[in-house]
Parts: sequence; C-alpha cells; structure tokens
Amino acid sequence: MDKLYIVIPAYNEEDNIEAVVRDWHKVLNCAHADSKLIVADSGSTDNTHKKLEDLNKEIGRIEILSNTRKEHGPKLISLYKYAIKEGADYVFQTDSDGQTIPSEFYPFWDLRKNYDVVLGNRVVRGDGLIRKFIENIVCLLLRIIFGVKVRDANVPFRLMKASVLDKYVGRFKDDYNIPNIMLTAFFAYYKENMTFREITFKSRQAGTNSINIKKIIKIGINAISDFVDFKKSMMKQNGQ
Repeated sequence: MDKLYIVIPAYNEEDNIEAVVRDWHKVLNCAHADSKLIVADSGSTDNTHKKLEDLNKEIGRIEILSNTRKEHGPKLISLYKYAIKEGADYVFQTDSDGQTIPSEFYPFWDLRKNYDVVLGNRVVRGDGLIRKFIENIVCLLLRIIFGVKVRDANVPFRLMKASVLDKYVGRFKDDYNIPNIMLTAFFAYYKENMTFREITFKSRQAGTNSINIKKIIKIGINAISDFVDFKKSMMKQNGQ
C-alpha cells in the first residue's frame, strides 16, 4: 500500500481544527499504516496548537510543524518538503477551514495509478463570487504567460505523487506566497500526467479567514512579476 501524507496549513483555527483533523484522519485508513496527517501551525495565538496536541494524544498519527513561517504559502512549502523527506509516496493537501469534504478524496485516491497529479475543480464556490472572479483572473494570467489552460489553479484539494512534487517544490524560496498556483502551472507546462475532478467547496465553517481580499489583491499584483520571472527561468532551462 502507498504511504499517504495529508498536509494541512493552519492559523488561528481553533473553531475548525478538531472537526477537520478528525474527519481527514479517517482517510488515512485507505493507505499504508505509516501514513500521517501533518499540520503546520506556526504563529497561532488561539488554542489551535493545544487542540492539535490533544488530538494526537487521543488518535495518533498526527504531526505538528510549529517552526515554519506564519504565512499560508510558506507553510505549504514546508509541509511538502517535510512529506517528501519523510518518504511519502503521495501527498494530499487541503486547508483547515472545513470547506472541503473528506469523502470526495476517495475517487482521487482511486485515480492515483492513472494520474500523477489529481486536482480539484471548484465549479461552485461557497466562498463568494469575488474569490471565483480572482481565480478566473489567475487562470487567465497562467494562460497568457505560460501558455497553459487549467481549470482551478489554486485549489486546496490536490493529490500529488511525491516524486513529481519533488521536481518542482525546490524552485520556491521559503517565503514564496503562492506555491500551489505555480505548482499547477509547472504541472501543466511540463505536461505532467495531470487531471482535474469537480469537488464541492463549502463556505468557511467557522472563524475568520486570515487572508482578506485586500491581501489577495496585493499578492496578485506581486504574482505577475513572479510569473514572468519563473517563465524566463523555465525558458532558459529549455534553452529558449
């Protein structure tokens, strides 16, 4: 059986974290006994960390990364590198806000022998039209700059073969803000064996999103220059 690492970044999610971890922890049973659920919780000022420690004592197979940067993107990079280093065969990423449904993971897992990367596609989004509009703009930018067509660039519901993920995660600086978007671009640009599958995406179950629209717009503006720099680097590697 394949070893699965479910990785989840968290920040001040005391209202969501217990339900999210309990629900996703059950998914580990479909994989190798050494599979684990890894949560990056660095910088939380509420009871998120305490709840994670209590859950690990109760149900086990949970690891907490508390020495990462506070921001979402850098946490993802740390989680991916940790899972690869620990020998995961597959890495699955979701978020800690309860917007995704664990039962929808199993069809993704069934596809792992057919595809190296299986990404969710949030056709209907419970987090509002503004975020859907921003996602559409991101996909358009990827098409213009990288010449790739993707359905959902930043989806937090992605199953990736660790060996494929390992090809690209080292290209990011530790403080890079949007690794999931660039990973999607890399997968498409280099024609990795990838597919999209529609998923449910609910509204946030509790608490407040730490990344508001103002921050998203600021990150988006910076992303354009990042995309151009990555494209130049990729063309140089291809001898273009």
